[in-house]
Amino acid sequence: MTAKITFDEVEVGTELPARSFPVTRATLVRYAGASGDFNPIHWNEKFAKEVGLPDVIAHGMFTMAEAIRVVTDWAGDPGAVVEYGVRFTKPVVVPNDETGALIEVSGKVAAKLDDNRVRVDLTVMSAGQKVLGMSRAVVRLA
Repeated sequence: MTAKITFDEVEVGTELPARSFPVTRATLVRYAGASGDFNPIHWNEKFAKEVGLPDVIAHGMFTMAEAIRVVTDWAGDPGAVVEYGVRFTKPVVVPNDETGALIEVSGKVAAKLDDNRVRVDLTVMSAGQKVLGMSRAVVRLA
């Protein structure tokens, strides 16, 4: 696959389509099974609270993966992402109800680089708090 967005189509400030990703306890159980990360802070409310968390929290890598979907969907090719990094700033707290939590992601082109690459900065929020900081991806466009 090749990125569907061309380098010439974007300018600094180009906004990517924002997305929201629901997260329930069932989502966390499925992710734990797929990733092998069965840390009880991600599924056991009693344990999470005993270690000082407000409730069960989403896996950091799950949160990071959901956020980059905004970039891969926009580019049209997951392989176009050549760098990606974040800082984990706050946990995504997932209550034990039908609604769960919501990860809200927006992004914009922050810089045009050489070799048809752009840097995309993401804003990743949940419950009104920034949950990922310094969330940046470098994407090679067509």
